[in-house]
Amino acid sequence: MSIHRSQLLQAFDSLLQPERFKDYGPNGLQVEGKAEIQRVVSGVTASRALIEAAIAAQADAIFVHHGLFWRGQDGRITGWMKQRLQLLLAHDINLFAYHLPLDAHAELGNNAQLGRVLGFAADARFGEQDLGFAAPAAFDNVQAVADHVAQALGRPVTLVSPGDVGGGAAARRPVRRVAWCTGGAQGYFESAIAAGADVFITGEISEPQAHLARETGVGFIAAGHHATERYGAPAVAAHVAEQCGLSHQFIEIDNPA
Repeated sequence: MSIHRSQLLQAFDSLLQPERFKDYGPNGLQVEGKAEIQRVVSGVTASRALIEAAIAAQADAIFVHHGLFWRGQDGRITGWMKQRLQLLLAHDINLFAYHLPLDAHAELGNNAQLGRVLGFAADARFGEQDLGFAAPAAFDNVQAVADHVAQALGRPVTLVSPGDVGGGAAARRPVRRVAWCTGGAQGYFESAIAAGADVFITGEISEPQAHLARETGVGFIAAGHHATERYGAPAVAAHVAEQCGLSHQFIEIDNPA
């Protein structure tokens, strides 16, 4: 079975509602390929490695979280950009990309799916555009949360414990509420603190967050940008592919970030 590219775009748009978001780049169809689509490959980022793997899988469309085009980038089609576009166009492959809409979806998005993997049932949203998720939890301390996240994701994480400076009382305090926002959401830390979190989980950490964690008594866990955002794209693509009667395959491109 195959469907027209416009029908697949409509299915993605209907599910993710990109018009609701102020984003850093275009959501939806970023590169137009063949009109009829049978096979969809999903991945986290539209890297050359993913595009080459999709070609080998005979995909008609690729669905990703990180597309090719971002606000403020150099618009010239040279170097790595030329190579990626050249592959897509030569093989007539459609590229669909959804950034913040994929983070935000309440059941299938990156944050919802990370919560599923970590065993957290969100009962609140926070932060700009309600991208952050929060849930009740029961851990002895922030180190126990970090150990749980590392085990669930299968990789080391960075923990800034509130006990790193000025004594360890805060670090030993039980964790009753967790908050998270996938990827590069370290800027959401203050909103997570205001939302009552005992610990905040995201992908990356910048210099200010270490001081905030130590001074506010709220733990900060950086678990990897790619590692926290590898669950939404396959969940959405699989859902839409089943809905439309298409073949779907998730292709993992390893990334240490």
